[in-house]
Amino acid sequence: MNQTNRCIKRIFLLIIFCGLMFTVTSESKPATVVTGLTCEYKINPVGIDIQNPRLSWKIETSARDVSQTAYQVRVAKGINDLKNSPIWDTGKIMTDVSVFCVYEGPAIQSGQRYYWQVKIWDNNNKASAWSEPAYWEMGLLKPTDWKAAWIQPQLTEDVTKSNPGPMLRREFNLKAKIKSARAYVTSLGLYEMELNGQRVGDEVLTPGWTSYDTRLQYQTYDVTGLLKQGDNVVGITLGDGWFRGNLAWQDQRNTYGDKLTLIMQINIVYENGRTELICTDDSWKASTGPVLMSDIYNGETYDARKEMENWSRPGLDDGKWAGVQVVGHPKDILIAPQGPSVRKIKEIKPVKILTTPEGDTVFDMGQNMVGWIRLKVQGRAGTTVTLRHAEVLDKNGNFYTENLRAAKQMIQYTLKGRGMEIYEPHFTFQGFRYVAIDGYPGEPSLDSITGIVIHSDITPAGSFECSDPMINQLQHNIQWGQKGNFVDVPTDCPQRDERLGWTGDAQAFARTACFNADVAAFYTKWLKDLAADQKQSGAVPHVIPNVLDRNNPTASVAACGWADASVIVPWTVYLCYGDKRILEQQYESMKRWVGYMQAQAGDNFLWQSGYHFGDWLAFNTTRSDYPGATTDKDLLATAFFAHSTDLLQKTAAVLGKTDDAQKYGELLTHIKKAFLQEYVTLNGRLASNTQTAYSVALAFDLLPETLTQKAAGRLAADVRSFRHITTGFLGTPLICHVLSDYGYSDLAYMLLNRKDYPSWLYPVTMGATTIWERWDGIKPDGSFQDAGMNSFNHYAYGAIGDWLYQVVAGIELDPKLPGYKHIIIQPHPGGELDYARARFNSLYGRVASGWEKKDGIMKVTIEIPPNTYATVNLPDAVMDEVTENGKALVKVQGIKDPVQKENMVQLIAGSGMYEFSYPVK
Repeated sequence: MNQTNRCIKRIFLLIIFCGLMFTVTSESKPATVVTGLTCEYKINPVGIDIQNPRLSWKIETSARDVSQTAYQVRVAKGINDLKNSPIWDTGKIMTDVSVFCVYEGPAIQSGQRYYWQVKIWDNNNKASAWSEPAYWEMGLLKPTDWKAAWIQPQLTEDVTKSNPGPMLRREFNLKAKIKSARAYVTSLGLYEMELNGQRVGDEVLTPGWTSYDTRLQYQTYDVTGLLKQGDNVVGITLGDGWFRGNLAWQDQRNTYGDKLTLIMQINIVYENGRTELICTDDSWKASTGPVLMSDIYNGETYDARKEMENWSRPGLDDGKWAGVQVVGHPKDILIAPQGPSVRKIKEIKPVKILTTPEGDTVFDMGQNMVGWIRLKVQGRAGTTVTLRHAEVLDKNGNFYTENLRAAKQMIQYTLKGRGMEIYEPHFTFQGFRYVAIDGYPGEPSLDSITGIVIHSDITPAGSFECSDPMINQLQHNIQWGQKGNFVDVPTDCPQRDERLGWTGDAQAFARTACFNADVAAFYTKWLKDLAADQKQSGAVPHVIPNVLDRNNPTASVAACGWADASVIVPWTVYLCYGDKRILEQQYESMKRWVGYMQAQAGDNFLWQSGYHFGDWLAFNTTRSDYPGATTDKDLLATAFFAHSTDLLQKTAAVLGKTDDAQKYGELLTHIKKAFLQEYVTLNGRLASNTQTAYSVALAFDLLPETLTQKAAGRLAADVRSFRHITTGFLGTPLICHVLSDYGYSDLAYMLLNRKDYPSWLYPVTMGATTIWERWDGIKPDGSFQDAGMNSFNHYAYGAIGDWLYQVVAGIELDPKLPGYKHIIIQPHPGGELDYARARFNSLYGRVASGWEKKDGIMKVTIEIPPNTYATVNLPDAVMDEVTENGKALVKVQGIKDPVQKENMVQLIAGSGMYEFSYPVK
């Protein structure tokens, strides 16, 4: 018996030991989890129209050096069918591809939801569990899927000015319990939709701004929970928006048309399997209400006394309402949104209330923002509160609006007098930091207003910080400039009578934008508008959507450095996200633009004709012996001709178009030869001896190797001579990169750290919270630059941001393996900084690089996401002195091939987090 007990005890101890060993083994090899499932950059999108959507996922594990070796994706129409009845199962695919897996199953159907999940196998021969299911849902894929009619309210209007906002409604009865319901909606003009008294969706400024003639976005809403068996009401309010409101200059209205028009369709599936459609048709009713005027530039006038309670609920007597007219308008222009919607993103409370010397009561929001004010007020019926918006106060502390030009940026709210009232505008937005309030009953308090920040709902992706608070404020300003100018299109400014999609600003800032936020889908949408608005000649308009000469398709005016956005932006998106499809979609547009430049240049391959903006807003001075940093426009035009041709050649190679790649390679050779003969001396001096000229020539690789160091030396000499930057919109994104590339990082840091005008930090010293349009928007004496063009929220000069990420912190990509599949970590300490660090969320996961110098020790901390690897360059390091978490490099898991290269140590790192330490002088 005792022997039996001893045997049982031994077996029991053996089981415990094996369990402990299994636990230790499991802990030593952490589980690999598949997460972050997206479809076309979006999480569980509803209402897309891409026929072969692309699926991406991330891999999470705490282990180092993990990569995917295979995946399996399965797709089903029902979430419970994934395991046993998928409509598409890839089987085990041996590949490391984890982004942009193209759906290749049965043909996609309108309105159908598709569930999907994925599992992977890693390089340790371990299979993950199936991911949590995700889904995508299709919108209406064919014009014939739209059974609704376009309708216009039959209201008397004066189309030469803004009219009261039309309100359209329809009552309907649903006979059975509802299983699901989708609303598909769009308008010519802006719209807000309600069902049974509740707002539909959280998007604002819908349907957004596109090239309305050929591309009009519709939105898809899941309205299942807003409908009920029995009586229901749909109500939709319309506003002028970009369609027929003021746009561009000289009181230009009705750009796309003068009648607001609506189309809406609700597809209902009952629990009994029957279906029903509720559509716009001639049975709808129309009236006007409290929105008396709305305009993108001028603001909104709202009379709460004219509100109709329960107008979007059953029971309202609409017998005196006007009717609607069914009109003919194309349905083949209707598209699902590809970019993110504009939403309310953040709320800001004012930091103080002040009284100006001129007697205005002014709220200081503490931040130059874009959006509107939520007003909280109580008073007598008929009392009107007026809000005016400004970016800055003048040097005397007074409210300053002259730089708004003709834009009024004014909100007027008339109280209904029934207790506390809360109001937000509907069809407008403002750019402002300061709000002047007039007519407020009683004494306003900090609780009287709230700032509502709106912008396209781009997911934040990157962050940068360092030991210098002023540079950190610069980064803050760059990010807020991007937020305020990414309102469905990349605009130049958000406050004056402009707010247009200027192409030059967009291309200059594109790389920085990609670091700060996930903007691939945002740019994809905008680039399709660019292609749609491109002229027959291949010329690309100055602004997209094109509202300057849209009625002249044969116009042939395009500017270098602006129109090149047609090539530079898609290439940048490809580099930053590895998105090959954007190159495929934009390829013909890119070719047409290069073809246009080739036609302009002619047989001598020099573009020396046409109108160009040049190096816009470059440094100028009143010195009589210095004419300003003016770079010849033909030099810039030819340089950008070469650059776009170079990128087009690379695009052709990526797409496997070998004949085109050869053709554009030969064209590039001709352009570079012509450029060299026309603009460069034998000693490397450029015809325009400016910082921009050298930056462009070197960045675009236009000089032979024998002259590059000489030209870089001339650039460096010019920077040393001025001790400041002289570049404008075209040179600014390039100069610090060129200086760093040619061994002059000290000068790049000098430009970054400078605090006097002109510099990036000068606006910071003047209290800026966004990037300015001009280097000296506010002069040192407190006076303003020319009010005709002086925005204080203009992101172009914020293009220094990508140098902070790429060079200071050291996060770079490999063009041969784009999208950060192969990461290059190459920090450049300098500028008297003690530390710098950046993080960036790639499609694979988080990439991080940071360095800190303290007590003679350099610490470099990096993070590499699974399924990628990095080449790491440790600056000022000696191989034998470098450790990673106290271990010699040759003993560290995940590190391969460490080697000494001049004054740095280079190594290959697999995924994971690493902290390197070594002594430095």
